[in-house]
Amino acid sequence: MQYNLLMKKCIDLAKQGEGLTSPNPLVGCIVLDKDGNEISNGYHHKYGENHAERDALLKLHNGEEKGGTLIVNLEPCSHFGKTPPCADLIIERGIKKVVIGMQDVNPIVAGNGIRKLKKAGIEVIENVLADECKILNEIFIKNMIKQEVFVAIKTATTLDGKIATYNGSSKWITSENSREEVKKIRNRYDAIMTTSSTILADNPTMQHRKKIILDRTLKTNLESPIYKNGEIYLFNESLDMFEGGINFIKSPIKNNKLDLKFILKKAYELGIKSILVESGGHLNGEILKYTDKIYHFIAPKITGDNNSLSCFNFQQIDNINDSYNFKIAQTDIFGPDILLTYYPILK
Repeated sequence: MQYNLLMKKCIDLAKQGEGLTSPNPLVGCIVLDKDGNEISNGYHHKYGENHAERDALLKLHNGEEKGGTLIVNLEPCSHFGKTPPCADLIIERGIKKVVIGMQDVNPIVAGNGIRKLKKAGIEVIENVLADECKILNEIFIKNMIKQEVFVAIKTATTLDGKIATYNGSSKWITSENSREEVKKIRNRYDAIMTTSSTILADNPTMQHRKKIILDRTLKTNLESPIYKNGEIYLFNESLDMFEGGINFIKSPIKNNKLDLKFILKKAYELGIKSILVESGGHLNGEILKYTDKIYHFIAPKITGDNNSLSCFNFQQIDNINDSYNFKIAQTDIFGPDILLTYYPILK
């Protein structure tokens, strides 16, 4: 049987948990009976709740899964966490074949689930749409392998790479379609990061469950809309306290700026596993060396003005070969706009 289409469906099921499963991965599952008919499916709805395999199998009550096949985008767990081991339930239910997208990179699992299934006499097929499964859980993978926060940038520009005119006019560069997609992208990340300059220029609300604000000298108005929703982590050079619902975090200064390396490390220690940066060209540029992914919306407009503000503004180079290099992974159309999704090419 060709399992690619079923694995694609697992990935789509898994995406229904976006924004709710962190720090756990996104996982979807399909169960077939012994004749290859789909009889159940499930996904990991929320951190602390049933894993995808358990969600799918517990919907079955008459033993129709016995002798059947289970398809899942990530290796079933073999340890007790918030829930019992999925591998044990699969064995208990008499499943005869398990099709897996990728091995779990969590060292607690890391092949143990597969070994347990094989020891029980279950046929295991591995690495079905492995690359797609890795992209789905790229945040989880970095967290597990490097114990570091996953950093993405979202920017919206004209065709000539401008995010605003020289005097800060920027509403709106992209269409309503693009702005709706941005809301979906935000939901994938634990926190949004922005700066005092962006707050002072745009006075954004940025509805989100967690927000990281870089305001070295505490010049923003704490009554601004951005402070009215979500957990706030305000990095600055002087205060280290919790007051008025805001976590003030004192940060060291490096090159006359807040130390980004410290901020990202601190964010991870605070349980923030992924960050979406929504800011101007200076922060976009400074954080580029820590960035894992970029969402770049491009509107079919040209300012024609070199004094307009650029989406990345952080260095001066003499040789074009000193540019940062990227691989474009995906292009999408939203109304009149293009979304380029790209990744850094590591030197």
